[in-house]
Amino acid sequence: MLILASASPRRKELLGQLVREFDICPADIDETPYQGEDASAYVKRMAHEKALAVADKLSQDKTTSSFIVLASDTSVVVDGIILGKPADFEESKAMLRLLSGRDHQVMTSVCLYDAKREHLQLTNVVSDVSFRAISDVEIAQYWRSGEPQDKAGSYAIQGLGAVFVRAVSGSYSAVVGLPLYETSQLLALFGIHSLEEMSHE
Repeated sequence: MLILASASPRRKELLGQLVREFDICPADIDETPYQGEDASAYVKRMAHEKALAVADKLSQDKTTSSFIVLASDTSVVVDGIILGKPADFEESKAMLRLLSGRDHQVMTSVCLYDAKREHLQLTNVVSDVSFRAISDVEIAQYWRSGEPQDKAGSYAIQGLGAVFVRAVSGSYSAVVGLPLYETSQLLALFGIHSLEEMSHE
């Protein structure tokens, strides 16, 4: 049984492109970065901790004996600063002003954990995103759309936020929340072959 450790509809949709059947069990962990922790270490730790938290939760359920947990974490990074989800409009405006007219990185880590075998694999994907200049009026309008509120970096590349994006270098699906190529490679290591499933349709 494959378990997606996320309530994100974007990750659910992306994983659905690779495998037909999986259950969802969101991870509930403290996502505060450690003092001095760099962005790469942070996203890897988050994906790892999410996978272990869900595995621990499911292990206490005696009806679930064998499962593989897939956890992912995405962070927007500029000048070494990790931009999480904005708490309010002022924080959203500060983030988008920081990203306006310049390049930033989006880091997405994916962790797969087989609890029965205690086998874990993790990968980290870094993509470069270039923004055009954004006016304060656009920032305010964007906030009113409701889209930035629960998004890392206060934007969604697959939504209205796409109008700010001048270019993407790397994995588009990773920027959305789950790198399809790298995730399919990890799944294959655990005996889950997405292409085989597709060939039987």
